[in-house]
Amino acid sequence: MSVAARLAAIRDHIEAAGRDPAEITIVAVTKGQPGERCREAVAAGLRILGENRVQEALAKMEEVRGAEWHLIGHLQRNKVRHAVGRFTLVQSVDSRELAAAISRRRREQPVLLEVNVAREAQKYGADPSTAVQLAREVSGLVDLRGLMAMGPARGDPAPAFRELRRLRDDAEQACGRSLPVLSMGMTGDYPAALAAGSTMLRLGRALFGS
Repeated sequence: MSVAARLAAIRDHIEAAGRDPAEITIVAVTKGQPGERCREAVAAGLRILGENRVQEALAKMEEVRGAEWHLIGHLQRNKVRHAVGRFTLVQSVDSRELAAAISRRRREQPVLLEVNVAREAQKYGADPSTAVQLAREVSGLVDLRGLMAMGPARGDPAPAFRELRRLRDDAEQACGRSLPVLSMGMTGDYPAALAAGSTMLRLGRALFGS
């Protein structure tokens, strides 16, 4: 099945879930995908491509035109200089120190605060108990657009996604402004994320197959 056909099916699922497909941003996760598949995604109308690693993304930026790029994987501070200004959105800020390192390069860099609502040791992300205060601090350093999270590896993801939405709402109050982006939902759990209010899905296998 083509990327375009898979994208059409996903948009049908979004509509069936009672959400407007026009209000849901889909990030095509192109980790491990060759340039040809990335170009196919762009041709299908997927203008936002997401990469986990800075170096892999930078190489693809040279061969895939017409896309904007999001960094969705963990950003090490020693890679900040390579990432800032190259990614339209860095989705994986999880500490004040990382936000400060980005700010020293470019205060206008748009970012999301990653929160470990799954509470799994193998996952990156800020502790939910400190996320609202951290959002306020990050907002003073860079252009904070919202929150991001990964669902739990096992079990019902809905409680974690609902918690992220609550944290985003509380962070808006703390920051005194709108934080419109809720990046949550991947191939295996995006229906639950949509039900919890996701505005941005990060999809790999759902678009490209196994």
